[in-house]
Order: sequence, then structure tokens, then C-alpha cells
Amino acid sequence: MTTSQTLSQPLLAVQDMRMVFEATGGMFSRHNVVAVDGISFQMHAEKPTLLTIVGESGSGKTTLARSLLGLRRPSSGSIRFRGQDLYAMSRAELHDYRKAVQPVFQDPYATYNPFYRIDRVLTMLVDKFNLADSKLAGQKLIEEALHAVDLRPHDVLGRYPHQLSGGERQRVMLARTYLMKPRLIIADEPISMIDAALRALFLNILLDFRDKQDISCIFITHNLATAYYLGGEIMVMCRGRVIERGDMDAVVNTPGHPYTQLLLEAVPSNNPRRRWTEKRAGLSIDTSELKFSPNACVFVSRCPHVMDICHQHRPALMRTPDGQEAACFLHGNQVFQDQTTITLEEKPTVKN
Repeated sequence: MTTSQTLSQPLLAVQDMRMVFEATGGMFSRHNVVAVDGISFQMHAEKPTLLTIVGESGSGKTTLARSLLGLRRPSSGSIRFRGQDLYAMSRAELHDYRKAVQPVFQDPYATYNPFYRIDRVLTMLVDKFNLADSKLAGQKLIEEALHAVDLRPHDVLGRYPHQLSGGERQRVMLARTYLMKPRLIIADEPISMIDAALRALFLNILLDFRDKQDISCIFITHNLATAYYLGGEIMVMCRGRVIERGDMDAVVNTPGHPYTQLLLEAVPSNNPRRRWTEKRAGLSIDTSELKFSPNACVFVSRCPHVMDICHQHRPALMRTPDGQEAACFLHGNQVFQDQTTITLEEKPTVKN
């Protein structure tokens, strides 16, 4: 593939990806777990973007992230980076991919080897990827990266991991990412284990990376407040499927899927007079209650607007009046694989 062809390709394209964890009984065991079920999305290369993936535990977020990082091959579907199939790359191409796509993981404690100083995480990267032609130049790069994530080099370098706070460790990982100058960061719940006072700082660094360094980011979280702070685009997952996606403001202000609406209503209010505890109990969603069926909506057992069609067919993503896409029959017609078109003459509306 020529350079011009590569540049015209999406930065990342996921097409109909499925991940099935097989039970010991074999491929046809009824206990197989479908962790990711037919997900497709793209991130364009023209400008840096920030995509937040939101979902509860068990929704398939981390499984998706591991596949995007090349850590686990999907059961079916494809993942392409600049037009190249991730799981068909040569060793040299995979080396370049590792440089262009960098992870930030959830646990700031398990990321480091406790027997080595923090410096090793950064110096190894400089040496392995030949980022500098001398030790002095490498040291300057490391100091620049630490300043970029609001850390003072003399407060960090020379220390062991246990001598740093969780927030400092996560920012060192961001400094490591900064050294690579990647095109894409995949951050899986990176602020869930750091102090609340440092979370905004971490998120602001990611926004600076996008705006000043042209680095795109896939940010994975279960926290809708965090997602809203970041802005950009949002993709809501439920039981391995994308059930809504679009502009952050559109999805948060006018959710198009009943599941998204319940997630938003479950966010605690800052009004002390609102009796949120009682309301939350009534709205509680347990993903174990959502029975999986390949030919039905994943939210059919809990949806307040359920219709017969929801039990019979799997809804595709459909455009809502507010511009986002929702996998819900409340929003129009659906053409199925058997080419049968079903029209909903009287559609209930989602309450706002």
C-alpha cells in the first residue's frame, strides 16, 4: 500500500468484530460467552478525535480494548489500522503499530516492576525505539515528557514505584506515551484508582494531547460524568453491543435508547434534597438480568417500551431526531437480512 493510500484510510476501522469465549464443552456449548457482538466503528485520520466508550461491568469494553491493542485475536470480524489488518501484520509492521498505538491501563500499581526505579520505564522505551542518538538527548526527551504531564523530573526520577502516588504513576505512564508521539491512545479506566482531585488533571492532559499533539484517544470508562467532561464522541455498550453512539451533548441531553436514559438517571444528583437512593433502587440495572439472544434486543427484559418486534429481531443502529444513532425500534424502520421491511406505524417515545 502506497503512502497516499495509507493516509486516505481511516486511522482505525473495526468491522463486525465478535469475541466469543468458548466453554470447555466446545464451540456449540450453550455456555459460550459472547463478550463482543458485532461491533463496528471508525476513527478518521484527518483530525485527532476523542471517543469515549461507556458501559457497565460485563459490557465488553475491556475485551474490545485488548483486541484493539493486539493482545487477543477476535473470533471474527476485522480490526484495521490505516488500512492494514492488525492480525495479519508482519513483525516489522506490528512493531510500528506498537509505536503508533499506546495503552494506559487501569491499575497504576501493577503496571510497574517494584524492583526497578521509575526511570527504567522511560529509558527502556528510548533505547528500544531509538528515540535519541545519545544518552544526554534521551534524558532531555524524558524531562520534556515529564513536564508535559505536569511532573517535575527531580520529584520523580530516581524513585521506586512505591514512593509515588497513584496519580503520579499514571502520569508517568502518560509521559511514557508522550515519548512515543503515538497517533492513538487506548486508555482503559485510567482514573478509577486515583484520587478525585487528580482526575481532572489527568483528563486535561489527554485533552492537551489531542489539541496540541494531534493524538487521538479511545477512553474507556463506566463513569458518565467523566465521559461528559471529556466531550467529543461517545459510544454506549451493553452486553457486548453498541446500543447508542454520537456526539456527547446529543447523547447526554437527549438519550435515544432506554438503556442510556436509565444510565443517565442513575447518576447521583448534586441536589441534596433529591432522594436519589430510593430512585436508584427502582432504576437499578444488573447486566446479569439481561439475557443474551442473537435475534433480540439485549435490553428487552428491562425496557419500559418493549414491543413484540424487540423479541423477534435485533435492532441495528438507527438515526434519531437529535442526530445520534441508537439501536432501538423507537426510531424508525429496520431492514433485516431476509430483506423484510417492518414499519412501526405508532412508535412510543422515550421520555426526556
